[in-house]
Amino acid sequence: MRVIKELRNQTKDLDTKEFLEFFLTKYDQKIAFASSLGAEDQVLTHMIQSIKKDTKIFTLDTGRLANESYELLEKTNSKYGIRIEVFFPNSASVEEYVNKKGINAFYESIQNRKECCRIRKIEPLKRALRGLEVWITGLRASQSITRSDIQRVEFDESFKLIKINPLAHWSLDKVWEYINDNDVPFNKLHSLGYESIGCAPCSRAISEGEDIREGRWWWENPEHKECGLHIKGEQS
Repeated sequence: MRVIKELRNQTKDLDTKEFLEFFLTKYDQKIAFASSLGAEDQVLTHMIQSIKKDTKIFTLDTGRLANESYELLEKTNSKYGIRIEVFFPNSASVEEYVNKKGINAFYESIQNRKECCRIRKIEPLKRALRGLEVWITGLRASQSITRSDIQRVEFDESFKLIKINPLAHWSLDKVWEYINDNDVPFNKLHSLGYESIGCAPCSRAISEGEDIREGRWWWENPEHKECGLHIKGEQS
C-alpha cells in the first residue's frame, strides 16, 4: 500500500523512541498499544509513558492468565500512574465452548486451540481496535519463525489497519538491557524460565538452549504457534 511505503520512508532513519514519537504525534487518539505484559511490551509501555502519557494502552484478559500477570498489571499501573484498559472475552461464547468441548479442549487439536484463542483473544481485540488507525505491538522478528520477516511498519490485512512493531529488530538481550537500565517492571515468571507468557495452561518454562517460543503451545509444531492475533498481511 502507498501509505505504508510513505510511512516507512518517513521513519526509516529514526531510532525506536523517535519512531514511536512520530506515530504517537501523527495519529494522536487514533493509535493504541496492545500490551500482553510481556518483556517487550513493558519496554514499550515505559517508552510510551515518556513520550505521551495519554496514549491508549490496553490488554486482553482471557480468563486463564497466571496470577503473576495480574500482579504485573497492577504494578505497572501503579508505577506509571496509568490505568491500562482491560478487555474480556464474551462470557456466553466462553460458556458455550467449555460446556461443549471441555475446559482444556485446546490440548486436543489445533482446531480447538485456535477456536479458544479466537474467543478469548481475537474477538476482544477486534473490539479494542475499533475506531483506530494504528495498532502498536511488541513483536520482534527473532521471536519465532512465523515472525522472522516482520517490519517496523506493516498493514494488517486481518484487522484492516496500520500495525507498527517498534522493536521488530531488537534482540532479546537488548530488551532485557533496557528493562534493567530503566527499572522497568516485569513478570516474575521470566525469572523462573518463562520467556513467552500467555495463558497459564498454554505457557511453560523452557530449558537452556530451547527456542523462546518453545514455552508456548509446546504440543504443536512451530509453524502453528500463533493465536491468530498476528497473521501475515499485506505489507507493500
